[in-house]
Amino acid sequence: MATLPVYNLKQEEVGSIEVADDVFAAEVNRHLFYEVVKWQLAKRRAGTASTKGRSEVNGGGAKPYRQKGTGRARQGSRRAPNHVGGGVVHGPRPRSYDYPLNKKVRKGALRSALSLRASEKKILIIDDLNFEVPKTKVAAGVFDALAKGNALVVDGANDNLQLAVRNLPKVKYLNVDGFNLYDVLKHDYLVLTEPMVRRLEGALSK
Repeated sequence: MATLPVYNLKQEEVGSIEVADDVFAAEVNRHLFYEVVKWQLAKRRAGTASTKGRSEVNGGGAKPYRQKGTGRARQGSRRAPNHVGGGVVHGPRPRSYDYPLNKKVRKGALRSALSLRASEKKILIIDDLNFEVPKTKVAAGVFDALAKGNALVVDGANDNLQLAVRNLPKVKYLNVDGFNLYDVLKHDYLVLTEPMVRRLEGALSK
């Protein structure tokens, strides 16, 4: 099994932890990153773009002018798409951009991401992430020292930690239940506690 060092909040190494090879030392498949990030971003799209067709715009009850004798092309309604203010042809309608993605692909991408960060030595295991008070200044000093101010911090329900980092522009707190590939790749460092490592192993092991 692979071994990762364990640090305290003062950046001092206080021990080590054995981690599952199939989660933290697996082969990195970068194509899975593309597939899963594309899927995540598609799910986030609002899909609220909308236009009105000719049956939805106002006006157009009467024929614009008589059928014959004007020398102009015949017209039946001011709501037709060729008129200013008329309906739009084949315009966008509200829709969902979500699509299914195989669970094996999603898990494989997360294993690849964890293995990549572990190989780069950018996974930081912290013995204790409990802050006595939710102070942003304290959190900024801790994560500047640990992760150069750019980190995804994953923990369980930790209100003080969440409040302490919420105003730091490049540090994000994430509950382990919402662990996802996009946020892992977006941040340079991944900060975990030992219980969170075990949760991820349990969820991602083959």
